Amino acid sequence: MPLQPVQRTSVAGAVFNQLSDEIVSGRLAPGEALPPERELTERLGVNRQAVREALQRLDQLGLVEIRHGGSTRVLDFRQVGGPELLVLLLLGENGTLDAGVVRSIFELRATVAADAARLCAARAVPGTVRALEDAADAIAAAPTPLDALAASEQFWGLVIEGADNVAYRLLHNSLERIYDPIRDQVASLIADELDDAAGHRRVAVAIAKGQERAAEVAARKVLASGTEAVVAAMAES
Repeated sequence: MPLQPVQRTSVAGAVFNQLSDEIVSGRLAPGEALPPERELTERLGVNRQAVREALQRLDQLGLVEIRHGGSTRVLDFRQVGGPELLVLLLLGENGTLDAGVVRSIFELRATVAADAARLCAARAVPGTVRALEDAADAIAAAPTPLDALAASEQFWGLVIEGADNVAYRLLHNSLERIYDPIRDQVASLIADELDDAAGHRRVAVAIAKGQERAAEVAARKVLASGTEAVVAAMAES
């Protein structure tokens, strides 16, 4: 395991970054034991508290299992991890976007938002309906792609709020945080989706009328253009 002395301001964060990179890259395999804390402090050139904080964060994310009085072992994060790990998987070892992870994120985004539109049509209150109409207008009036992306996030956030599904709400929050570091690229990739103000309005109208199937179909159509663009771009990378 090629660890290097830490020279960053956030010591515990830097330790976490090195260890998590070793795990998600597969260089540390599931079941493999990490070196003892004392050895890690020496090899990384940090204090034991920084190592412990990093290990605790790895444990919370499902990357390792800390056995008190025993060794800390790597877990199979694909079996026990949650969506928050996607941010660690987003960039490959060479610093470029991982095509499969980006594709997966946008496929999940489209699936969740479309089903949320169906639920929103069944459950939305008048205030949410009015806010959706305003958000659709904001997408149409957005002066830049980044502004359009922000308006789109607000629109789908309202859809999920109207769906009254806390699991969808939390997952939506996680997905937005995951692609936040690449917002410029995202706005460019899904430009056709963001330009489809009429499609967003169709979603809002179907929800206002309580038409569950129509809302889901309209949402899938809007989101499909963005997802397809992302998939095509990742296939070329």
